[in-house]
Amino acid sequence: MTFMRILCLLLAIHRPALTGPEMVAEEYQVKGAFLLNFAKFVAWPANAFKTPDDPIVICILGQNPFGPALERAAQSAIAGKRSIQIHTIQTFQQAGSCQIVFASSAERKRVRGLFDALHGEAVLSVGESEGFLAAGGMIAFKLEGEKVRIEINQQAAERAGLRISAKLLSLAQAGRR
Repeated sequence: MTFMRILCLLLAIHRPALTGPEMVAEEYQVKGAFLLNFAKFVAWPANAFKTPDDPIVICILGQNPFGPALERAAQSAIAGKRSIQIHTIQTFQQAGSCQIVFASSAERKRVRGLFDALHGEAVLSVGESEGFLAAGGMIAFKLEGEKVRIEINQQAAERAGLRISAKLLSLAQAGRR
């Protein structure tokens, strides 16, 4: 099954009335699958890696809402010829060593500082807080009912030297890129 089919199925998931911890756990499973697959549909400039064999590093800023499941899933994930690693970071300075940085809604007050630290760096910023794209983020998760959707700020990605594939752009909500 292709990535696009898997994502379409994930987007179409509608479970009857999940509440509380079950709904949050499922939401972060879907968001984690997206994060791992973003690595396959974004092209970084060559200088974003020290060597051709370096892994793609996905960093979680602050508290990790994914738990150990994302790290387990990353162990078997490959993007092109690169493995994928998950790191938890606490400071903005650490974000420069990542290819993707995820900032949860708990970090919404810190995103401006994150963007300042990443200015000029080829790092894909992903978040879930209100106003994330307007503040300069590149990909935002949005919940519509029980469905996870994505919005993309393509101009912010291009300013960082990143190319987002047309396939990923087509999954973003129309008119919100």
